[in-house]
Amino acid sequence: MSVTEVCRSAAEAWAGVKTLTTAEKNALLLDAAASIEDHRAAIIEANAADVDAARAAGISSTLVDRLTLTDRRMAGLVKAIRTIVDLPDPVGQVVEGWTRPNGLLVERVREPLGVVAVIYEARPNVTAEVAALCLKTGNCAVLRGSSMAMASNSAIMAALDAAIAQHDNIPAAAVQLITDPSRDAALELMRAKGYIDLLVPRGGPELIASVEQNATVPTVIDGAGNCHVYIDGAADRDIATAVAINAKTSRPSVCNAMETLLVHEDLAHDWLPGVLDELAAAGVEIRGCPVVCEVWPKATQATEQDWGTEYLDLVLAVRVVPDLAEGIAHIGRWGTANAEAIVTKDIDAARRFTREVDSGSVFVNTSTRYSDGGEFGYGVEIGVSTQKLHVRGPMGLAALTTVKNVVWGSGQTRVL
Repeated sequence: MSVTEVCRSAAEAWAGVKTLTTAEKNALLLDAAASIEDHRAAIIEANAADVDAARAAGISSTLVDRLTLTDRRMAGLVKAIRTIVDLPDPVGQVVEGWTRPNGLLVERVREPLGVVAVIYEARPNVTAEVAALCLKTGNCAVLRGSSMAMASNSAIMAALDAAIAQHDNIPAAAVQLITDPSRDAALELMRAKGYIDLLVPRGGPELIASVEQNATVPTVIDGAGNCHVYIDGAADRDIATAVAINAKTSRPSVCNAMETLLVHEDLAHDWLPGVLDELAAAGVEIRGCPVVCEVWPKATQATEQDWGTEYLDLVLAVRVVPDLAEGIAHIGRWGTANAEAIVTKDIDAARRFTREVDSGSVFVNTSTRYSDGGEFGYGVEIGVSTQKLHVRGPMGLAALTTVKNVVWGSGQTRVL
């Protein structure tokens, strides 16, 4: 089938998916989780082949890490699907309602979007996670992964197909994987207007730029994660150290990892050298402003480009700033609206930071690594929106719905 035919079949299948009851959707998801467990050996074998091929091709360690499905990640994937089962079904939820003076009852009710497409790179777990989120919300899913993860994605899709086949009331086209990894196939998906109700690109700058230039379907951009941690002059130093180490080193290849550490000048001489020693011991390369290079001579002089780079690796830009205002200004200049954090004991400084920093998620006295749908209680996420419409930040179930106005009357007619 061509990409357009896949999208058309998904749009046709939606009629049978949007009317599923919560019980029917949950039963399918439980079977999907069990099927992934049953297919675990095949999935791990396929993933090993993808990882070996990626390493042989000289793919960066960052992308190889994203590609790899460990036993722990497989268990986490199955657990996430079962968590989605336990979450409230947003479909049919009355968001708000009111009665007008003429007696009309106006309700705003959540309903599915329709067909949700996702283009993603080197993250085979996305195949199952997006499918689960879409099915729970009564949406059909069209998935297009990269060639790098094709064997892994296909193995996971086989497990999902097996689960769907157990349910006669659920169309086979409810979840589909596009196996053509070509750029032309991606462009065809971006232009499937009339069939795709939402497209979410999850990938690097080239993919995002291509979607922004070529898509004719509605999109939500899952953009870059140039995340900052600002250590205020009033910070608890132990908390500041713990947050900085965690935000950079716990998993540097993901979009919620810290890429720039901003430090108030009051801490430049007596706190900063120690935390840079710890970061360097963990394998982090430090690129610093002149003050950083002065207090910690092992740092490499940072360039203008470093402030705007999402390294996704054990590289960190570090800058000393005179005050909170300059820290906020730096984030405003270089941030990507993904996740930003402040460490401080000054509640006024914290409130100012959360109010003035323009980002989908802001954190106080904790790591940017918590910018994640699972950590927010969403089960998993379809992506992290770095735009403001129609959703912002980690995208869970509610982000895959729209709101319909339902008006109840008792014979009212409008005069004017």
